[in-house]
This record gives sequence, structure tokens and C-alpha cells, in this order.
Amino acid sequence: MARKRRTAIQLNSPQRKVMEYGMLLFGSLVLATSFNLFLNPNQIASGGVSGVSTILHNLFGFSPAVVQWAFNIPLFLLGLKLLDRQYSLKAAIGSIVLPLCVMLTSHLQPLTTNPLLASIYGGIGVGLGIGIVFRGRGSTGGFAIASQILHKFTGISLGVCVAVFDGLVILLAGIVFDPEKALYALIALFVTSKTIDIVQMGWNTSKVAYIISNETDLLRETILYDLDRGVTLLDGSGGYTGDARKVLMAVVSQSEVSKLKIMVRSVDPDAFIILCPANEVLGEGFRVG
Repeated sequence: MARKRRTAIQLNSPQRKVMEYGMLLFGSLVLATSFNLFLNPNQIASGGVSGVSTILHNLFGFSPAVVQWAFNIPLFLLGLKLLDRQYSLKAAIGSIVLPLCVMLTSHLQPLTTNPLLASIYGGIGVGLGIGIVFRGRGSTGGFAIASQILHKFTGISLGVCVAVFDGLVILLAGIVFDPEKALYALIALFVTSKTIDIVQMGWNTSKVAYIISNETDLLRETILYDLDRGVTLLDGSGGYTGDARKVLMAVVSQSEVSKLKIMVRSVDPDAFIILCPANEVLGEGFRVG
């Protein structure tokens, strides 16, 4: 209980809150800048309320920031009422601040008129901005709230709901502009999703190694002292024989994989090694979260 309490206090400390609000503001600025430098001037509507604002701006000349406010604020209030949950202040701020950042950066001139470059770099910038906001436990509102409402009242998975709204925006862009612009929007959406993953989990190249061997004790010492990595012993049993045995689990960096394999083979040439990618590793010897 004491440990949980310390964690809760740490997550809600004044310093942490200041950092999270800072990430919300900075992430919104990065997102808005990418929107104005790459996506909007090249008619790339890669989903979300920002995609709708791109379509309406190019059709009728409406200000993208005003369009985003017109969607974000009612959606936030609707979510506050229908989702029966306590929306955070950060969600409200995100719904207002992102369009404000779009307005403040609207004077920026596009860096490229090549739609492929715009979709790639715009996707990277938007993903970077959203990833920073997410790391600050924030939200930019918009169709994320609409997706949660649809999920609640239909039972459709949240991921499918998000895809439905993004897909409708991209389909509309294909009709309003041309099918090629919709294809570029799909590229931007894909790049955005991958960039968000990278920001959330980092450029992690670590591997998890599972080692099954008859020389468990010797291998454990080799990994601990020669490779200088921690190791965990897992209980297992042979699927054919039913004999109990230990399975060693160790996390190593990409540069240590070859060294680990050589060490294991030198101790037990018949050892069975399974290597799996580790999306994120936190703790001593690795990245600190």
C-alpha cells in the first residue's frame, strides 16, 4: 500500500503536472506547425478533425482553427455528458489549445509542394506532436471523443471506431479533391501511427532471450558476470517428457545479442535459444521511464 501511495503521489506531484501541461502545449504546437507546413497546403486530409478542417478550408476558405474549435468544443461537452466519466482539465485545454496553435502558425509558408514529401514529413510531425501529448497523459480531443461515444453505444472496438472516423474523412477527401490525395492521406496516417509508437516506446532495439538448457546454473553465472546482465529463472516442463526444468530469461541490447549467443553455445552447444523483440525496457541498465 505504501508503494502504491508513493507512486500516486509521484504521478500527481506539482513538478509532474507542470511537465505534463508543458508537453501538452509543446505537442500541440508541433502538431499545428506540421499541419500548416505540410498537410493543409497540400490538401492532405489524413483523418481526424484536422482533416475535416483541411477539406472545409480548401472548399469554402474556412479558417482551419475555427473549424477545429467548432468540432472540438461541442464534442468535448457531448463526451462530458454521454460518457459518464470525469474528463480531465487537460482534455479541455487540448481541445482549445490545438486550434489556437493552428491559428498562430497559419502564417507559415509550406516547405514543399510535393504531396509525397508532405505526407511523409507531415505524418512524422503530427505523430511527434500527438506522441508528446500522449506522453504527458493529455488529449487533443476531436474525433477521439467521438470514437469513445461510438464505442460505448455500439460495442464496436475502440480501434475500429477510430478507423471508421479517419476512414470517412479520407474517403471524403478522395471525393472532394481526388483519389490520389486520399492515397497520400493514407500514407500520412500510417506514418503518424508509427511515429506515435516511436515517441511512446522509443527506438528500442533490445531483445528478450529465453534459454532452455541442461546447464542452467553455469549459464546463469555466465550471463550475470560475463555479460553483466540480469537473468530470471522461470519454471517450465518438457512438453514431451513432462520433466521439470528451468528456463532462463534475460534482456539484452541489440549489440549484445551475438555475444550472448556465443556465450551460450560455448557453455551448452545443445541449448535452445528464443529471441524476441522487446518494445520497451525500463529499469537499471536500460532506459529510465
